[in-house]
Amino acid sequence: MRSRKSLPPEQLALGWTTPGLLAGVDEAGRGPLAGPVVAAAVILDELRPIKGLADSKQLSPLRRERLYDQIRASALCVSIGSASVEEIDHINILQATMLAMRRAVEGLRLLPQRVVVDGNRVPVLRVQAEAIVRGDVTVPSISAASIIAKVHRDRLCAELHQRYPHYGFELHKGYATAAHLDALQRHGACPEHRRSFAPVSLVLQRGAVEPATRHGEEAGP
Repeated sequence: MRSRKSLPPEQLALGWTTPGLLAGVDEAGRGPLAGPVVAAAVILDELRPIKGLADSKQLSPLRRERLYDQIRASALCVSIGSASVEEIDHINILQATMLAMRRAVEGLRLLPQRVVVDGNRVPVLRVQAEAIVRGDVTVPSISAASIIAKVHRDRLCAELHQRYPHYGFELHKGYATAAHLDALQRHGACPEHRRSFAPVSLVLQRGAVEPATRHGEEAGP
């Protein structure tokens, strides 16, 4: 039997508590048809607890925004990493998510002793890491990371809406809603659409015209 130390990072599960700084990690944007996948890493300050932390999906947009500001002000460290649409299409969404998480952890100005990640996989890191299913509900630092990642990505989608208003990114955040799929059929794919995702690739295979890249311009006939 292999020892615990010999397990690859994606299989590592810690059976003990290591003293030192703990970083929570979570992502936002694995499922959408457009935009980057975003990850956040957060090291909370035990002396400055934040009330109301929860899975970002359980919070209203206003509550997320308020907690985002509080986390940024009170946490010891916050770092955001992302993987681009091009990277998602090149290495697939799972590997791009792991890449975004690794970038978030490596961007922390303080080195954590241990990293806990929401879900059942962890990225390759130089520190001890553990995957925790539903960690965004049970681990405060992961909850904080989920809020940071979600709000940051939602703001990116608001910027996309300014550049490509006919898709409605500000409303659906790139997810495959009926309105988004309809806009995709009518206008084709913009540069921020993930071409490796089936609804986008199908539109491209049918020869849909890619729209103009600036707001106020219309797609070709």
